[in-house]
Amino acid sequence: MEIHELIIEMKLLERRLTLYEEKYGVLSEDFYSALIAGELSQYDAYDETRADFSRWKGIYETWMRRKEAYRKQIQKRKLSETMRLQPAY
Repeated sequence: MEIHELIIEMKLLERRLTLYEEKYGVLSEDFYSALIAGELSQYDAYDETRADFSRWKGIYETWMRRKEAYRKQIQKRKLSETMRLQPAY
């Protein structure tokens, strides 16, 4: 995936993450840490919350993978060679 494609996908994922952050009142990073630490198990009894948490976790993990791929690619190139001078749209 090209750098510009990673950025577009990360921004789309961030929009989806924002919906969960606003709904539950915490940032995705904090939610993910608490979920991985097993601190949110009391919500397992609620079907909607369990489904939300599963989707939220998946979106966040995808965002983290895309961000890591972006960082790896950006480190290999000069920024001046990576930047677009003409809009993509």
